[in-house]
Amino acid sequence: MARYTPPKQSKLGQLIDVIVLLVLAIGALYLPLWMGLAGSTKTPVPQDAPTWESLGQNPTMVEKWNQLGFTDPAAASDMITARFDYSFSWISLAVMVVVIVGYFVMMVRFSETEYREVIAEKFDGN
Repeated sequence: MARYTPPKQSKLGQLIDVIVLLVLAIGALYLPLWMGLAGSTKTPVPQDAPTWESLGQNPTMVEKWNQLGFTDPAAASDMITARFDYSFSWISLAVMVVVIVGYFVMMVRFSETEYREVIAEKFDGN
């Protein structure tokens, strides 16, 4: 049985592959940030004239806030009262499902095509 030798890719083809993969990787990381879909939003619950006690801080916590340079409770109020926004979007979920399923189908199709080409190249040439 002959040893399989894959076809050679040109340097230009390799360079184009690297550029496309780099653009896709950066796009995959930056696009959710640009669309405002990444991370969660923390929304503070403002209080009028907050005190350490009204913010639920004990003396040990107050001491640590002071060590961090927050001696005024109003300055730390937004950080202490901030809560995560757990809002949910059905549209975002649907888009994500379509993208993931579409990517899976595309990869199965391309893999099947390439697999058949390799098998044909390996065994049909005898």
